Amino acid sequence: MAERRAPHVYSIAAHRGFADALVAGLIPRYAEPELGLARLTLLLPSRRAERIVTEAFVRLSGGGMLLPRMAMVGDLDLDETLGPLLDPLGAGSDVPPAADPARRWLRLAELLRAAMGDQAPKAPGLLRLAFETGRTIDRLAVEGIEFADLVEERIAGIVGAQAQHWIDSTRTFATVLAHWQAELASRGEVDPPVRRNLLFERAARRWHEEPPAQPIVAAGVTSASPALARLLRVVAGLPNGAVILPDLDLSLGDDVWDMLGTAGAPLSDREVPFGDRDAATHPQYHLKLLLNRMGVRRDEVDPWHRAGLAAAPPERSRAISNLFLPPQASASWVDLPAAQRRLSGVRLMESAHPGEEAQAVAILIREALEQPERRVALVTPDRGLAGRVVAHLRRWNIEADDTAGRPLSQTAVGRVLLLLAELVATAASPVPLLALLVHPLVRSGEGRAEWLEHARRFDLQLRGPRPAPGLEPLRKAAEKLAKADPGAAEWWAECEAVIAPLLDWDEQLGLALALDRLVAAGEALCGADLWRDADGRALAAMIEELRGAAGDVGTQLAPQDLPGVLRDAMDRVAVRPPWGKHPRVAIYGLLEARMSRADLVICAGLAEGTWPASPSPEPLLPPAVLRALGVPGGEFRIGLAAHDLAGALGAPEVVLSWALRDEGGPVIPSRFVLRVEAMLGELADGHREKNAVSLAREIDRASAAPPYPRPAPRPSPAQRDVALAVTALDRLRGDPFQFYASAVLRLRSLDALDADPTAAWKGEVVHKVLDRWHRAGGRAGELLALAAEELAEMRAHPLVRSLWWPRLQRALEWIDTQIAEQRGEGREVLKTEIKGEMDYLGVKVHGRADRIDRLGDGSLAVVDYKTGAPPSGKMVENGFALQLGTIGLIAAEGGFEGVAGEPTRFEYWSLAKSKADREQFGEISEPVKEGKKKSGIPREEFLSRTEEYLRQAILDYIKGDVPFVARLNPDLGGYNDYDQLMRLDEWQARQEQGE
Repeated sequence: MAERRAPHVYSIAAHRGFADALVAGLIPRYAEPELGLARLTLLLPSRRAERIVTEAFVRLSGGGMLLPRMAMVGDLDLDETLGPLLDPLGAGSDVPPAADPARRWLRLAELLRAAMGDQAPKAPGLLRLAFETGRTIDRLAVEGIEFADLVEERIAGIVGAQAQHWIDSTRTFATVLAHWQAELASRGEVDPPVRRNLLFERAARRWHEEPPAQPIVAAGVTSASPALARLLRVVAGLPNGAVILPDLDLSLGDDVWDMLGTAGAPLSDREVPFGDRDAATHPQYHLKLLLNRMGVRRDEVDPWHRAGLAAAPPERSRAISNLFLPPQASASWVDLPAAQRRLSGVRLMESAHPGEEAQAVAILIREALEQPERRVALVTPDRGLAGRVVAHLRRWNIEADDTAGRPLSQTAVGRVLLLLAELVATAASPVPLLALLVHPLVRSGEGRAEWLEHARRFDLQLRGPRPAPGLEPLRKAAEKLAKADPGAAEWWAECEAVIAPLLDWDEQLGLALALDRLVAAGEALCGADLWRDADGRALAAMIEELRGAAGDVGTQLAPQDLPGVLRDAMDRVAVRPPWGKHPRVAIYGLLEARMSRADLVICAGLAEGTWPASPSPEPLLPPAVLRALGVPGGEFRIGLAAHDLAGALGAPEVVLSWALRDEGGPVIPSRFVLRVEAMLGELADGHREKNAVSLAREIDRASAAPPYPRPAPRPSPAQRDVALAVTALDRLRGDPFQFYASAVLRLRSLDALDADPTAAWKGEVVHKVLDRWHRAGGRAGELLALAAEELAEMRAHPLVRSLWWPRLQRALEWIDTQIAEQRGEGREVLKTEIKGEMDYLGVKVHGRADRIDRLGDGSLAVVDYKTGAPPSGKMVENGFALQLGTIGLIAAEGGFEGVAGEPTRFEYWSLAKSKADREQFGEISEPVKEGKKKSGIPREEFLSRTEEYLRQAILDYIKGDVPFVARLNPDLGGYNDYDQLMRLDEWQARQEQGE
């Protein structure tokens, strides 16, 4: 057995650049003739670290060389497995296999449902809780904590002192953990962190008993898990071994080092491993914890004297040390000379909002690339900010990859699968259906143009209120489309063949079967493109893993829960680019940035809640229990974020960037930024980066455009020669530009998909119901049955129909009563929904009458149904509601087939609540000035006044040369379909101010 030796532990200061400094020292220390560094084994924390160190070897080799063997000990945060050195194939029966993560996730959800009973949330919430429960199990396993530790008497006492909800949640967690560990034992498996610990212990035991002849160096590993710390201690004690730590501050005074707290090494067994006064948010705290668990004193750590190519001045490390002093020691800032507070090469950039910050960062990157061979890195935990910077850089044809990746749910193939899942959840509602049919990956090859043409025409058919769930309303819309487009029938048959299997479910669906059908539908629409690129391969791997686990566990979901479950699963899969784009630009997350180095490092998104992130408590275990068990608290993560920033500050040039607000409102700058400003004091103004922010504000600011005038188009006589609808006369007189856009330009506004039922839609339903009723004889008692039948056939969601039906029922009952009473008075309905027209001054005036009645004296009554309030008498008097009168003119001219006579009554039948009795629905009114009415048009003048308004409008606008002025009567309410076309907001305020 090998004897214990003094540890070979080194630290590379922040200003030296870890990867380059590491390689600069390894090459002369371990290089040998012939095989050279190939005999060396490097233990690195992650795949990303392997890539960074490999690049450093390439830069410093000066020629060809054999690289050392690199093995990853695995970073739990990156979810990477151990390298083959520590986890070889056939590791032996003493190391059980790890449980499949996807199966564990789904199985924990089932155990939680059983433990929580009626209190269990629905599937998406339950699976999120199961995922968080799995993370808690992993945290305990990393620290070597078992179920027996959780049920100790001292822990039970702490739990009993908590609030009731913590007691209940702890009991739930203990129940789930007990059942899960029993299941693992029966399957001969262990949790992944437990297997990781066993492999660490196996390697440590083997190397301690039989030290390898070849050198082994662990570099950049900062994880402080007990098993890994023991392995590192063995490596540090090997004859040819060494442990090289990043940014361990050897210049920190012993008194300040002690202020960091016990860090896992309490003075007595009765104390908890992590004291209440531990400075867990300090960037050196986790390194102290690692040294304590390794059993190595700080004075046993030697400095690594080699420096990298992108090294900063040595004073920088001292300034960083001063910057992150614990609160008690930071009082010494007031006595520090300016030279020890100055952060030369560090700039502070404050932006107004994230958009401005992203643009300013992009400008800094563009500026840095002007210098040959200059490397620049953006480090930020805010992936949204990183995406904005990537987009801004394309302005200069700079393609940069975010090496932190983006969630699978935000990729093209991820959206295909989620849209298919939304079809399942919503029973093929129009929005996800049309988004799927026009997705870039759907029918991306030959024939896509024709496919899109059918999809766009189908889109027009589905505009308006959401139809009823299922395929039948969609099939009717497709049949209607096929009448005008014969090729649409074949197109829809192809679509329906894909969609139909996704809607054939009971109340519960099996997740494995659902994935099978989603994949089949995706392949039918996208073909091999669904799996082609990096995101497709990531999707395939996720589906295979999840499908196998769901089939084994038997996971069942409600159809409406499927999108949420899949989105959560995809959000946890990061799709990273397989290779970089611009060779001198890198965009990192905090984990990916560790060990990296560039000539200019921009640390962006430095706001509280982002960098550092807000500590998130465990959902089932209270903080006091975790602390007593020896699990680092949420503040520990803040310390890691501080260490990430300290490492980035070691670059030659650094920019610290933050915005004063985000999309939700004002934000607080990061505590790290506040410390920088506090330490700099009066020196802070000299560190401000203002030029990039100024350029960001100016780069898209164009010269002021001239004020846009109020539109007043004057089309040619040929263009003006249009027909005039009775409903358009009001628009022509009230807002001529609206008439111009509608009748001359022939522009139509489109209803939204899944739109709320509009007054026009409700009016269409009422008119159709009453028309059918009158044509069937208008017999009493049949109206409601016809209305129910018509509503059932209307393309509207059942919820919409059920909410509107009670009001419609009351109004129709009133109409039934009114018609019966008027029949008794000798009044009869002549025509309903009848079209008519007349020629007036050479212009075709046309329209549809809702109803025309024959009165007892032989004259006519013109009736207009309104689902809301009718126009006021004042509007009719001023010529802005002339539909009744214009219909009367056409009737008087014999323009309606089968209708002859002189109109004498002009009635609005409103289905809204009665003004006289707010409990009743329905009211008849006439805009006729008679009796006590103070507004309206006298009955004997009704048609002549209407004709006068009609004549003037035609002579001015259709036969004349009067401009179609926008908002000629701004106080007149009505249509606003063309406000954007007339650019109303650009000139209305000036008009109101009299300009």
